[in-house]
Amino acid sequence: MQNIKRILNIALPPQQSAFLWGPRKTGKTTYLKAKFPCSVVYDFLQTDLFFEFSKKPSLLREQLLAKKDDVLNYPIILDEVQKIPQILDEVHWLIENIGLRFILCGSSARKLKRGKANLLGGRAWRYEMFPFVTAELENWDLLRILNRGMIPDHYLQENYKKTLRSYIQDYLKEEVFAEGLTRNIPAFSRFFDAMGYSHGELTNYSNIARECGVDSKTVKEYYQILVDTLLGTMVEPFKRRQNRQVISRMAKFYLFDVGVAGAITKRHLTEEKGELFGKAFEHFIFMEIAAYNSYNELDYEINFWRTKSGLEVDFVLGSGEIAIEVKGKDHINKKDLRPLNAFIEEYSPTKALVVCNEREERIHRQIRIMPYRRFLRDLWEGKII
Repeated sequence: MQNIKRILNIALPPQQSAFLWGPRKTGKTTYLKAKFPCSVVYDFLQTDLFFEFSKKPSLLREQLLAKKDDVLNYPIILDEVQKIPQILDEVHWLIENIGLRFILCGSSARKLKRGKANLLGGRAWRYEMFPFVTAELENWDLLRILNRGMIPDHYLQENYKKTLRSYIQDYLKEEVFAEGLTRNIPAFSRFFDAMGYSHGELTNYSNIARECGVDSKTVKEYYQILVDTLLGTMVEPFKRRQNRQVISRMAKFYLFDVGVAGAITKRHLTEEKGELFGKAFEHFIFMEIAAYNSYNELDYEINFWRTKSGLEVDFVLGSGEIAIEVKGKDHINKKDLRPLNAFIEEYSPTKALVVCNEREERIHRQIRIMPYRRFLRDLWEGKII
C-alpha cells in the first residue's frame, strides 16, 4: 500500500493548519506518515496516550513548547483527534500564540460538533480521504473492485471476505456505539441491515422504520449519523425548476465503499451482468465521481433526476450541466436512452453520457455512449467536468 501514490495532496502554506477526515482504514495515517515523515505525531488510538491527554489536555502545550524549533517547523499531527475534543482549545492557543501548524486527523467530526468543541473558526482547511480510486491503481479489475471495495486493506488482501466482515461488525456498528452517537443498539443494528438492502434506491424512511421498530424521525437521525461519520452520502433529487411530474423530495443514500455495501447484503458477483452487478456498478461510478469532486475541490452538486413515470438519470452534475446514466450492459439500445433524452429535452445539458460495458465509444445524436474505462480516464484527466 505504501507504494501506491494517493491523489490527495495536502499542501500547507506557512501558519496554515488542516483537518483530514475519512472513514477508518482509508489510508489517512499511512498517507500522513509518508507525506510528513519529520512531523511529531500524537496517535490517540494508543490507550495510554488517550487517557493521559484526556485527563490533562494542557500536556500538549507543555510538551510542544519544550520541542526544538526545527521540529516545530513541520505540521504536528494529531491522529483520531475526535477522541479528545478538549484538546482543540490547546491547538487553537498554539496556532494563535506560537504560530504552530497542525494536521488534525480523524474518522468523524460529529462528536466534536455535538460536544461543541473548538473547530478553530476557519483556521484549518478541510480535506477528506476516500478509499482507493482507479486513477491510483494500475491494471485494476472491475469485479475485484465491486466485490472487495476500494478500502486499501480489503482491495489488496486475498482474504478480503473475513476482513470486510470484521470491518462491518467490529468497526462500522461499534464505532457508532463507542462514540455514543446512538443508545438504542438493537434498533441501529436492524437499521444498518435494512439500509443495506435499500442502498442506492429512493429512501423510504417509513418502510425502514417499520423494519427497525422505530419511528421515521429516528431513521432519519440514523442516516444522518452515517453521513456525519463520512460512512455515506445522501444524493438529493435534481430540481432546478418546479415540475409536478418530477420526484423532488425522496433522496438516495450511497455508502462510502462498494465492497462494504456488498458485504452487508452478502452479495458476491461472478460476472459483469445482471441486476446486482448493475447496482454495484452504479455505486462504483458514484464513488469515483464523488472522490474526483472532492480531491479537485470542485464543489459541484451531485444529484439524480427521476420522474413519477419512472424515467431516471443516475447522476446530474453541477446545475444540470452534465447528465450521466450508468448501465451495466454491453449493448445500449434506444429504450435505455429514453431517460437521458427526456432530460435533454427539459434541461439542455452541455454533456449527456451513458457509462456502460460497451467496447467502443460512440455518439447517438446528443448522447455520448462511453465504455466505463474511457469514462474514468477522461474523468480523472479533467475532461468530463
